[in-house]
Amino acid sequence: MATQDTFKVYVDGQEGTTGLRLFEYLGARDDIELLRIDSDKRRDTAERARLLNAADIAFLCLPDAASREAAAMVENPDTCLIDASTAFRTADDWVYGLPELDDAQRERIRASKRIANVGCHASAFILLVRPLVDAGVLPADHPLTATSLTGYSGGGKQMIADYEANSNGQRLAPRPYAMSQHHKHLPEMRQHARLAREPLFSPIVGPFLKGLSVSVPLHLTDLPRAPSPQRLLDIYRAHYADEPFVRVMPFEDEGNLQGGFFDVQACNDTNRVDLFVFGNAERVTLVSRMDNLGKGAAGAAVQNMNVHLGLDETTGLTI
Repeated sequence: MATQDTFKVYVDGQEGTTGLRLFEYLGARDDIELLRIDSDKRRDTAERARLLNAADIAFLCLPDAASREAAAMVENPDTCLIDASTAFRTADDWVYGLPELDDAQRERIRASKRIANVGCHASAFILLVRPLVDAGVLPADHPLTATSLTGYSGGGKQMIADYEANSNGQRLAPRPYAMSQHHKHLPEMRQHARLAREPLFSPIVGPFLKGLSVSVPLHLTDLPRAPSPQRLLDIYRAHYADEPFVRVMPFEDEGNLQGGFFDVQACNDTNRVDLFVFGNAERVTLVSRMDNLGKGAAGAAVQNMNVHLGLDETTGLTI
């Protein structure tokens, strides 16, 4: 457990979407001393290095190359880095920042000074798939497809500005992207879900600010011993039994819908993820839902900080 009363925290990349959201979370806490860089020194390498090394926790909210450069600036062995880019999510010397991954992941996060925060699409996918692989009902080499519907805030400040300017009628419709199957979250999806190959992944940006759902369809009769929908729910409930931020929803197909439609935004402004199994004895769709700026980004980073510092991991977060 942490023994000090106040922790020094620096956000490198504080003007980005995740950085700004982190300031909202951390600014409301009396156990956090925020180290701030003057706006005219944001590109001053020496000043950034000074603040990075002065921090107990430093969040890197930067593009991949800039995150690697910032990490190389840290010489203080007591500074813990929590990186929000994709730079280190499959690196052997960084811990993947998903506390719910398995029974040992929290201890890895507590012990490490290098934590790679999750990707939003990836964490939603992994939370659905990893427990089924670990339980032996979903073979690691099973061909998987996944569709993600996300709010436009996931595209960062420029995409937010483009949508909110409302200058293009095409933005009123959902827009699929990453059609080449080279999405940057695919390597972590494969590695941390313990898959033999990457899924076929189709992300879609919707005309709303935030909220995310990932859907994974399965033919149950193609799986070993053809598990029932209830068996899948039982695996999820056992795996996530003591998780404060994971809610496994009952198998009530229409009961979890509103007029037959799924609400992608129902976890917004929380750090919660809801898991669903829809369908029948032959075919199901696994669905996870979260706030892409919360559990999918800044909220997950705060949760990782809390775990690392030995605090109640719900501190400063909404369930």
